Amino acid sequence: MTKSIITPLFRLIGILFLLLNTACGTQKSSSYAAKNQEFNILTYNIHHANPPSKPDVIDIDAICEVIRQSDADVVALQEVDVRTNRSGHIDQAKVIAQKVDMHYHFFKAIDHDGGEYGLAILSRLPIRNPETIPLPQVEKAEDRILALLQVKINNTWITIANTHLDATRSHNNRIAQMQFIMDKTASIHQPIILCGDLNSKPTSEAIRILDKYFKRTCIDDCLPTVPQHKPRSTIDYIATKHFPWEQKSIEVIPETYASDHRPVKITFKCIK
Repeated sequence: MTKSIITPLFRLIGILFLLLNTACGTQKSSSYAAKNQEFNILTYNIHHANPPSKPDVIDIDAICEVIRQSDADVVALQEVDVRTNRSGHIDQAKVIAQKVDMHYHFFKAIDHDGGEYGLAILSRLPIRNPETIPLPQVEKAEDRILALLQVKINNTWITIANTHLDATRSHNNRIAQMQFIMDKTASIHQPIILCGDLNSKPTSEAIRILDKYFKRTCIDDCLPTVPQHKPRSTIDYIATKHFPWEQKSIEVIPETYASDHRPVKITFKCIK
């Protein structure tokens, strides 16, 4: 084969490669080439990896197995221990991320039991710009935070927000915290996904506020997420704003061992 033939051949191969790896106007990562442009996100309150049926046990592997089976690209975790006495001084965010082979960032909410306690975001995709934002209180309670970072889907950076609202009986803190989150995210004009344990039922004032600004991934007949055995209440949510991908499915994963919450998984598909 002569040089004059080889050069156009390689050019043709290059063009075909780009065509096969491009959809929705952006170049796909290998993750999406395998998934036909689907994107999975999971929110999961992991109860510091303590199975409710075993009060003195920390089972990181059980949490990791739930994440693996979910096939999630991004995971928002609540109730994560880092080097606490009760969890055997394990950096749970780091260990979980290593075991499931994902990028991660831990966001401290409070100092607790000789270590730290808070939220984590895991991602198979590149991450950047992590930010920890304290949430307000109108009645004294445990400090809560909003965790933000960006993940890169194809060539687009989107914001992932993760939170765990106040758990006291009064609704006052949750209402104030939700309104603060809505105000804080109002200036974010790129796609944003909000995940978390909101400790609020769908009929609550906090969720009414959420619905004014975000689109919940489930509105009617939402499956309950707590307790893990025979769940009765929906308090774990995923919601979106400015998000261009179409929701394909929602699943409350029927996991009853690893945590006192069931995880919620959303699958989005690219709109071509």
